[in-house]
Amino acid sequence: MNKYRYAKHLDSENITRSKQYELAFRMQETVPDAMDLTQEPDDILKLYGAKPNFKSNVIGADDPREVYKSDDPTFSNNCLLARRLVERGVRFVQLYDWGWDHHGTNFGETIDHTLPIKAKQIDRGISGLIKDLKRSGLLEQTLIVWGGEFGRTPMLQKGRANPAGLGRDHQADAFTMWFAGGGINSGGHFGETDELGASAIQDQVHVRDVQATVLHLLGLDPYRLSYPSQGLDMRLIGPTNEAKVIKQLLA
Repeated sequence: MNKYRYAKHLDSENITRSKQYELAFRMQETVPDAMDLTQEPDDILKLYGAKPNFKSNVIGADDPREVYKSDDPTFSNNCLLARRLVERGVRFVQLYDWGWDHHGTNFGETIDHTLPIKAKQIDRGISGLIKDLKRSGLLEQTLIVWGGEFGRTPMLQKGRANPAGLGRDHQADAFTMWFAGGGINSGGHFGETDELGASAIQDQVHVRDVQATVLHLLGLDPYRLSYPSQGLDMRLIGPTNEAKVIKQLLA
């Protein structure tokens, strides 16, 4: 029926609808197999720290911060799942990890209590993913980008909402991201902060520069890649040409 309506009205939405149904069917056929971590050998599960069929106690908890465990395998499972998706040809995989909002003074909210736990939760899975991709040869064609939307201030956050001052506020002036894999110059670092980690003082980069670098590594020209919207040719690096590819990061 969609093909008939397209032939009659030449509306591409009819073809798009058919393709959506076909994609959904292919996903129903292939995704359950891709997500079955029980297929992985014991040495791979140990490498990632993964536990198939694990269900976190965070789900449904009154206060999920109180059930933080440093050996929680949720993120490790996701890292292993990411490798299984990449080797099946999935072009973009995003892993999201909740629980880094260390503003407060309550149990599970302070940076001194929760940050070490969160670091342990992700470190093993991430290192396992890099080692596994490298061993299989996929790391050369897979770009890994680790980061958040901002960092944390080096000074205590004290105010009416946080009188004890045990948390950290949002910090956009200096924070860390790291890259690994396809096209990246491994083992180096770029940029420097002051002695407090409060401000970038050397080789400052803007988020536009990061975006331009990622697009470049993916084989896309960040200056030419655009789409028309509201009368403008919109680009991921913004409307001006200030963004620069960070060449020091490139292999």
